[in-house]
Amino acid sequence: MSILATITRASEGKVTWNGTDLAADPNALRTVLGYLPQDFGVYPNLNSQEFLEYLAAVKGLDATTSRRRIDQLLSLVNLADVSKRPLGGFSGGMKQRVGIAQALLNDPQLLIVDEPTAGLDPEERVRFRNLLSDLSGERIVILSTHIVSDVEATATDIALISNGALVAHAAPEELLRRIEGRVWEWVVPSADLNAVKQCYRISNTVRRSDGVHVRVLAQDAPPGAIAVPPTLEDAYLDALSLYRTGTAA
Repeated sequence: MSILATITRASEGKVTWNGTDLAADPNALRTVLGYLPQDFGVYPNLNSQEFLEYLAAVKGLDATTSRRRIDQLLSLVNLADVSKRPLGGFSGGMKQRVGIAQALLNDPQLLIVDEPTAGLDPEERVRFRNLLSDLSGERIVILSTHIVSDVEATATDIALISNGALVAHAAPEELLRRIEGRVWEWVVPSADLNAVKQCYRISNTVRRSDGVHVRVLAQDAPPGAIAVPPTLEDAYLDALSLYRTGTAA
């Protein structure tokens, strides 16, 4: 993500924006870029209004424009009522919303957010996902995450990456279609669970009164298993497994 944001120079390959090689001309993207890194730091003694005014000055925005823009953004991220509170007293989710506000100061055409919901409680995560979904209607949003529910809620185009290699690139519906008919739910006794894990790819297990409900990824149904609709988590695990074993299409 830092390579895409022109912070780190790529050791190989090339990133272009509207045909311009960003290694040769990073400013071609920087003027229209908004970036929220995974570890977003704040000045704890500043309030959100002061912090955003400082970053607006760093971005070269004039005072009149930035003041109007900051008021709009604080309302957008639902922080207008606490804009005078020091950032040191903000929760993790509130700081992330300040991070989104600073990334939007220059009304970017491209918004890059790196692991934005890591460490957030469920309520903050839902609020943040909804905000990203709303923002995507006006600009390109690139989201990096390991949380599948974030992808399910926001993504219209998914790239799966393993050790720097592109494993799959498709719409969510296409990734689900690829695994259709190969996801099964199988109820097994707890004593048999380890043996089942040795023989099948397992995406999830849930213990219930009748045994362990095992979600199995397999070409053919295990004895007594029933077919269930695939999820993006199933598709993700299947694609990575096929890639690592060298059997991906």
